[in-house]
Amino acid sequence: MKAYLLSEAGGVENLILSEIEQPSPKVDEVLVEVKGISINPVDVKVRPVEEVLNLIVGSERPVILGWDIAGRVTAVGEDVTQFEPGDFVFGMVNFPGHGKCYAEYVAAPEAHLAKLPENISFEDAAATTLAALTALQVLQPRVKQGDRVLIHAGSGGVGHFAIQIAKHLGATVVATSSAKNRDFVMSLGADEHIDYREQKFEDVASGIDFVLDCMGGEVLLNSLKVLKDGGQVVSLPTMEFPEDVKVIAKQRNIDVSFVLVQSNGTDMNKLAGMLEAGVLKPHVSKTFAFEEIADAHAQIESGRTVGKVIVKL
Repeated sequence: MKAYLLSEAGGVENLILSEIEQPSPKVDEVLVEVKGISINPVDVKVRPVEEVLNLIVGSERPVILGWDIAGRVTAVGEDVTQFEPGDFVFGMVNFPGHGKCYAEYVAAPEAHLAKLPENISFEDAAATTLAALTALQVLQPRVKQGDRVLIHAGSGGVGHFAIQIAKHLGATVVATSSAKNRDFVMSLGADEHIDYREQKFEDVASGIDFVLDCMGGEVLLNSLKVLKDGGQVVSLPTMEFPEDVKVIAKQRNIDVSFVLVQSNGTDMNKLAGMLEAGVLKPHVSKTFAFEEIADAHAQIESGRTVGKVIVKL
């Protein structure tokens, strides 16, 4: 089969399309013929930096990047009970860890996958994986009916799912994006929009119970200003918080935390149900061929992606 091998961290030129042996599923795995792959910001962040690659993937080399797939089951391990050959499935595989998803076939743990709803394409299913799981795992335990929620970068991969999930949980949603993406953000269910280029969100938003920070830095610091005392903020880019953030958070009893998404088949099945019910609608802005992985990485690196980028096999 064909797969992209990364022998050492570096630029996209280090992703080498190679012919390698097709994997065999372990007892608790299924073999998936891949039809769609989602490319995430984490893909382009781990690729060039050895320390980050080691942190997320581990020391095994060469690496096959990628964690998000949709496809068809072609074989199952002897202990697998939920799937059989011919099933259409999707999921985020072995994250954090070595997902090995930039490949024509992927051996994936049964516990990381869900069946595709009949009304969902491979492309839309592949899109509703790491980014959607992140939004679900962040919001589900923290947001309740009636909360005011601020979602930064509402037109991005995580953001556009987060708006829809927060609305599904009964929240009033305030979202930031550029003016050109206002209509898109509002179409997802946002109640209020803030153009981050023309307005300082900290001067406009108030009475916020929960903030999803997809930016870090000054955005995180200023997010504390709009939160109620006792509110919560999750910062996806920030693993270690600056001292000024910690001081303010302690003074105002604000919970500041970092969340790293985890592969979880139960949560994937929740997403499948939301897709089937039309509660969740992924937005795929660009689709690339398998041979165009480098172009897909360049699109993510531009920082201007609306919704999701998909590679189609």
